[in-house]
Amino acid sequence: MTTLHNPLISGFHPDPSVVAVDGAYYLATSTFEYLPGIPIHRSTDFETWELIGHVATRAGQLAVEEVPTAGGAWAPTIRHRDGVFHLVVTDAMGRGMLHFTATDAAGPWSDGDLILKADETASLDGIDPDIAWDAAGTAYLTFSGLILGGEQAGQHLGIQQVRVDLRRHVALEEPRSLWSGTGGGFPEAPHLYEVDGRWYLMIAEGGTERGHGVSIARGESPEGPFETAPHNPLVTARGTTRPIQNTGHGDLVIGPDGQWLCVLLGVRPRSMTRAFSALGRETFVTPVRWESDGWPAIDPVQLNPRAGARIDVGFAADRELDGEWIAVRALPGAHADLAARPGWLTLRADGSTLDDPRPVFVGRRQKHLTNAVTVTMDVTSGVGGLAVRYDERFHVEVEAGAGEVVGRAVIGGLVQDWRAPFGGGILDLHLESRPPAPTRGFPRTSDVIHLAATIDGRRVELGEVDGRFLSSETTESFTGRVIGVYAVDGEVAVQRWIADGHDE
Repeated sequence: MTTLHNPLISGFHPDPSVVAVDGAYYLATSTFEYLPGIPIHRSTDFETWELIGHVATRAGQLAVEEVPTAGGAWAPTIRHRDGVFHLVVTDAMGRGMLHFTATDAAGPWSDGDLILKADETASLDGIDPDIAWDAAGTAYLTFSGLILGGEQAGQHLGIQQVRVDLRRHVALEEPRSLWSGTGGGFPEAPHLYEVDGRWYLMIAEGGTERGHGVSIARGESPEGPFETAPHNPLVTARGTTRPIQNTGHGDLVIGPDGQWLCVLLGVRPRSMTRAFSALGRETFVTPVRWESDGWPAIDPVQLNPRAGARIDVGFAADRELDGEWIAVRALPGAHADLAARPGWLTLRADGSTLDDPRPVFVGRRQKHLTNAVTVTMDVTSGVGGLAVRYDERFHVEVEAGAGEVVGRAVIGGLVQDWRAPFGGGILDLHLESRPPAPTRGFPRTSDVIHLAATIDGRRVELGEVDGRFLSSETTESFTGRVIGVYAVDGEVAVQRWIADGHDE
């Protein structure tokens, strides 16, 4: 029997889509303004997952360099047909709706073809595209009709569909409206499945926050008409005390033991009212049962975190950065120089700071609720540090150079810092996410972020920050915490990265 871990993929990994191919499972998630874009995880048992590559690894595949915060790669769908992997996604506020292909899910993937309207004037308007084929080979693109640009920006047209020519990447008709749920806000994330001769249209509705849920309808054709399941929503955590909230945006697959499964997003909020989700939206999984009336039923999502982990990363000139490293609106290689100083990762400032949309910053997702990161940094020739980032308006860092060490919290334009003198070059910087200290009442935060430095063998505590200020609810972010190293002046070098985390 398969052991289902939850989170299935921890840390900032929202909007999961999964496909089974020859005994293996391939899972894709959203990346928004980060690169490389759209990670692909692989598993043969649905328990152990390996990051095997990304879809967007080259300049131009995703036009995220200038997208606003929360733009970029939204909600991929991954499918496989006739030996080819297909992935459709919206590059929101960037290139538009795109179709990528690869013969190996690890890559390389194609440059991405823009899917045009029937008049071939522009990309289809919409997000969260799904791709499906009927028995005759007709390709259907089903999507959420949110208009992202022009005078109608923000208008939502419900779930829509077109037949599409994937050779020319052109819609063969004007979009038609499909079943758009039971009345919940923001119908999105449609997926079409043919099961036992019927077509099922599964969507998310209720918004991607606490009202999120999964609903389903069925019909005799991929075009409908669709009848609503009598027990919608199939899964939701709204109005419950479950430890995993915001459950929705699901995709179905048959698991390794023949059990149907639903991968979906969710959050793990903490605090007195479970109001703050430090890590943002993660990937979860839950069993699916098919009832005698032909409708699926989805079990509530159960928390089952993996054991804690220690990550010890060194650097070498002859070894590329592993795939867990990401950067903001740029590939990590645009900032990280591994050759200049063997055994070190060198960053060179370019005039930007963490307050800018494109900082000199490379990082890794925070994957555990309790987490400690230490880096050894040489700031002899510059100023830089270690930061946890949600976006350019919400970040917390410990920074060294120019004669001092600074702990700093930037929260929506409000800034607080703590300073200590430092006249040397090499030191250890620490950024730790700890549970709040016990109190007589209930904790009113998700965690506490501690900032410190070790100078000549002595640890200097700089300050602490209420973790709820760096949660998805406070920042109103689609991403999650990313912890990384950065440079703001001159040149800094990092010798070692150590992260210890657990979810107790």
